[in-house]
Amino acid sequence: MEKLSVQELQEKARKVREDIIEEVYSAKSGHPGGSLSIADILTVLYFREMKINPENPNWEDRDRFVLSKGHCSPALYSCLANRGYFPIEDLKTFRNINSYLQGHPDKNKVPGVDMTTGSLGQGLSCANGMAIAGKMNQRDYRIYCVLGDGEIEEGQIWEAAMAANQYKLDNLCVIVDNNNLQIDGTIEEVMSSYPIDEKFRSFGFQVIHIDGHDIDEIIKALEVAKNIKDRPTCIIAKTRKGKGVSFMENQAGWHGKAPNQEQYEQAIAELKGD
Repeated sequence: MEKLSVQELQEKARKVREDIIEEVYSAKSGHPGGSLSIADILTVLYFREMKINPENPNWEDRDRFVLSKGHCSPALYSCLANRGYFPIEDLKTFRNINSYLQGHPDKNKVPGVDMTTGSLGQGLSCANGMAIAGKMNQRDYRIYCVLGDGEIEEGQIWEAAMAANQYKLDNLCVIVDNNNLQIDGTIEEVMSSYPIDEKFRSFGFQVIHIDGHDIDEIIKALEVAKNIKDRPTCIIAKTRKGKGVSFMENQAGWHGKAPNQEQYEQAIAELKGD
């Protein structure tokens, strides 16, 4: 795949955010806040970093991606559509009862989805299994897993973290979307998972801190992660929920609701730079 420049990736991320708003508005439901906060991360993964082939979604040597916070599927669907896995116009069928693009990604229905997710806390265990299989089969593909910072309140995450270190899964890269908000408020108010970095270090991970909206930092962190040996990597990405849409930014209320027509028009205008 051609290596896109930072400026080109920034434009791709802007388009992904526009698609997110279109999807949620069309469905009149969905989760825009956390989808917008991971747009830059997924853009770098799908348009620069991951070894994938849209013409052969099940290619055995592809890199794998697990969106553990599966409710943020609008961001994933946009990346897949814009990479050619399915028609972009299908994004407007998001959450339609007859659509294959349901609120949570389904690997049996959506080309390019490597793991069905939505039950929070389970994605890292699935990513572990893929990483262990890669090592057992002596394949060089990598596994990327995006977790929500609210999601890591789930105990299964830490069981999986313990296993990832036990099996020295250096082909696994965990990315925590640290936007500090979940459906009921800040993560400190609900069930604080801080200090996230010290927790992952205590489980044997190499930890990297980045600005999750800085394309260059994302690229460099992923490059560092590829060179870590004998242990998994955790990239803690500081992000803003609702990034790119002024009235959604850093607002827990936009975790899981759709904009009305006026809000939709304002969001699209902002993202287009009007």
